Amino acid sequence: MRHVQTIAAAATLSAAALASAATADTVKVGICVSWPGYAMIEVASQKGLIPNHDIAMTIFEDPLGGHAALAAGQIDVYECTADYTPLIVDRGTDVVNVGFMNPSYGVDHIILSPDVEVADIPGAKVAAPQAYIGHLLMGIWLDSVGITPDQVEWVNLNADEAVGPMMSGDLAAAYMYEPWISKVLEARPGAKSSVNTLDAEVLKTGIFMDALYMNKNFIAEKRDVAVDILRARWDGLGYWNANTEETNALMADFLQWPVEDIGYVIGTDGKSFEGGIYMFDFDESARLCGALDGDGPFGMANGSMADTVSLTNDWWIKLGLMTNKVEASAGIDCSLMGDLVTSGYRQSLVAHGG
Repeated sequence: MRHVQTIAAAATLSAAALASAATADTVKVGICVSWPGYAMIEVASQKGLIPNHDIAMTIFEDPLGGHAALAAGQIDVYECTADYTPLIVDRGTDVVNVGFMNPSYGVDHIILSPDVEVADIPGAKVAAPQAYIGHLLMGIWLDSVGITPDQVEWVNLNADEAVGPMMSGDLAAAYMYEPWISKVLEARPGAKSSVNTLDAEVLKTGIFMDALYMNKNFIAEKRDVAVDILRARWDGLGYWNANTEETNALMADFLQWPVEDIGYVIGTDGKSFEGGIYMFDFDESARLCGALDGDGPFGMANGSMADTVSLTNDWWIKLGLMTNKVEASAGIDCSLMGDLVTSGYRQSLVAHGG
């Protein structure tokens, strides 16, 4: 979900990687930013849980650039925030969301500068990355306090990029996540969090969610490989659940993060971290897809993915990012999860001491 570390060497696909087409045993996977929730396919690859396929992994540090690469068929699989799903429908790209992976569980915040009150926000600068989860959270928070999007000056910044302007007092409010929240709160006494995604009503909507996207042509031409990659993503999660300390260290090395920061996002108990993210096991995700009986966690109903996409579409229209109401189901393909369910694949993970 987030741009926590810039990895220059991984930020851009090499010309060779872009030019090469996926072969029967090579799958090109992208993650939109360096983030622990997006590392499970890498975990599966490193631990030998995808025996028939090689994984060519790219960290974009550019969510929209990664989506463009997926739509163009330059990558086959992409892990990023689910809020982009209405846009893939509106733009008619060859992309589908094949599963929800995890909701934000308090990691995403709107931070107010010291001495800034709601009455001070109209006419002021607020920062959030456009067409990304922060844009949505900022817009929903502004709406909740009676401020419309045209009453503020939007600045398109990721959380790390907003730290400097927050320190200098140039911003009234900014979308942030750790470790940037702590840096700002420590350096600017009086700065405070106005909302975060641990709120029960926010969780229930499902709109602050990470998702697994695939190129439609990849699915059509190599469906068995697509199913293997979907299974591998949750096999990687299962390995993390059973070997959390080892896997957190693996992810830290892959993402070039301090290992303690991995725990502050994804946790050390193999399931979640309050103030971070909550990892759906396969069964939980399959229920939201409607591929398995039963409701999901946090009050999310069976088959509610389409409702979540539709609600996100409504908010993008309200924020001026979209003009059209789309058919939400056109951006979702739950048939791959259905194939795994039919094959007997199940996974129900519980937290352990960590």
